[in-house]
Amino acid sequence: MNGITAKETALFAAWLIALISTLAVLFIGEVLGQLPCVLCWFQRAFMFPLAVILGIAAWHADLGIRIYAIPLAAIGAGIALWHLGLYVGIIPEAVQPCTASGPSCTDENQLVLGVPIPLLSFAAFAAIIFLLLAAKPEFDT
Repeated sequence: MNGITAKETALFAAWLIALISTLAVLFIGEVLGQLPCVLCWFQRAFMFPLAVILGIAAWHADLGIRIYAIPLAAIGAGIALWHLGLYVGIIPEAVQPCTASGPSCTDENQLVLGVPIPLLSFAAFAAIIFLLLAAKPEFDT
């Protein structure tokens, strides 16, 4: 009888982070009515599929999903890091992708419980990457 391995637990944890992140941004947007900025949309484009593919992989204990999920999470983390740089003022506003008519990438609406959304997003993507790296499958030779 095989039990759940630490690597499968790491995969499950990565899926939970992706799922909670997805549900949280849907709550912020659909229930609280806060419109996402351009960079938030791009981050969602990389988090939403992670919730689906990691969930399927966790169900099937498929550690091979790492080769698809890590690049998605890395690109999402890069966008979140760029967004965070704009938010804290490290990156000049001249390169900000948000328009004057839409939600701003740097205003006070980017806070959840006093923590900037781009920081939460980066932390989620980074945790997913870390967990997936920890879930490296061992192949029989």
